[in-house]
Amino acid sequence: MGRASVKENKNIYQRCREGLGLTREKAGELLEVIPPERIEKIENERSSAHPDEVVIMAEKYKAPHLCNYYCANECPIGQKYVPEIKTKELSQIVLEMLASLNSMSRKQERLIEITADGQIGGDEVKDFIQIQDELEKISVAVETLQIWTEKMMADGNIDRELYDSIKAGR
Repeated sequence: MGRASVKENKNIYQRCREGLGLTREKAGELLEVIPPERIEKIENERSSAHPDEVVIMAEKYKAPHLCNYYCANECPIGQKYVPEIKTKELSQIVLEMLASLNSMSRKQERLIEITADGQIGGDEVKDFIQIQDELEKISVAVETLQIWTEKMMADGNIDRELYDSIKAGR
């Protein structure tokens, strides 16, 4: 049996594995296509995880946030375009989303004024940036809700088959 790590700065992949109480050997069995030696290299940051490995770890560790973490922090394209999503409780996600939606509702007329002529004038840039920031908050809230939902399905708290069938039948 493997020994417990005493390393202080564990990366997200190691924290997820250890959170399940898995040794690298047991994780290798669970992950099937990622051997313990490869897991050790990823966790000790001697080698970067590949996207397909992250997808497998996210699924098998029941940690959908790993995919977002990878995209936001390790993928060169994602680092530019994907915000890192922090795991939150449903009530906090909903309250943040509603606050942003309410704020956008108040700014809706200003957005129309700014964009009606197809140009953003010098006196409009500051307001436009503030509106973009609020829209980004809504986008992050939606992504946070999606990761929360995926985690609930992975844990069996939401019936995945029912969810997928309803979503597909829209």
